Amino acid sequence: MCLSESTFLSLSRHFEKNISALGYSRFFTFFQGYFKTINSIESAKWLYLFSDYPSENTWKRIAFIGKDRNGELRRRWQAISEEELIFIDMYPDSAFGAVSSELTVTSSETEDERLLTRNSQFAVCDARKNLPYAPCSVPHASIYVEDYQLMQLDKYGIRPVKKDIQPCSSRNRVILYPEVGVAKSKWHHENFIALYNTLKKRNIKAHIFESFGMNLPITDKVVIEDLADVKAFFDAGGIFVSNDSGMAHFAGFCGLFTITIFNDFDPTIWHPRGENISLRSGIDNVGLPELEKMIFQRMDDGNDQR
Repeated sequence: MCLSESTFLSLSRHFEKNISALGYSRFFTFFQGYFKTINSIESAKWLYLFSDYPSENTWKRIAFIGKDRNGELRRRWQAISEEELIFIDMYPDSAFGAVSSELTVTSSETEDERLLTRNSQFAVCDARKNLPYAPCSVPHASIYVEDYQLMQLDKYGIRPVKKDIQPCSSRNRVILYPEVGVAKSKWHHENFIALYNTLKKRNIKAHIFESFGMNLPITDKVVIEDLADVKAFFDAGGIFVSNDSGMAHFAGFCGLFTITIFNDFDPTIWHPRGENISLRSGIDNVGLPELEKMIFQRMDDGNDQR
């Protein structure tokens, strides 16, 4: 959801904030400034949206940001949208390919100029009249998810606006976020513990932020479950080191400098917003000495900027 903030901003400006959000409220709370109201999809009152039966409920216009490969949701929701439904495909279907050694990984947020260039080059959605719900398609190129969403707005006469990330002023601490590998391979949690111990020995203020499902042998680890409390913890600034994860995107959204290790997915497509470095396991050097050097350099850079 953090990668959709610029899409929220663009829609909010176009409709002069006269727009109601429907989704998981625990996430939408962080973007409430873009919406007139926020509604929880978990409420039974919205079951009609997913029913096979016709509904008497209608909306002036529905904007749908998500995945709908067979077009079923669009067909269903167009029937209750008085005006043309706005569909923004959340990410390209090819976004989960293997990491390539030919990728160019940037260390900063993509720029508006790059978005405008791509917008003039690519036709994002299949507009053939006989396929009104055809899945979106893009050339075989690595397109950042945020840019991919914004590129689709022009079809609906909506001006894309990119939301800048305001970086935290402080980088005087390091937050390490190990995870348990499930669907994706991960940089092992023992590597994070070793990095944590090394940083502590060098008198660096370091935290192990324990993810759900882990039980690390660290006495002073940070355990936070509520996202609002996580944001409060992140607001103090720092450098966030993790595998490719939703928490890395949340850290970037909160203004932390992120160092993200990618094992399976393309960092050009999936890197966190804001100031960041994306490393490709098996391609880039992700050894402990290299990460330590990278962290110290970014801490020094942060001190120079103050």
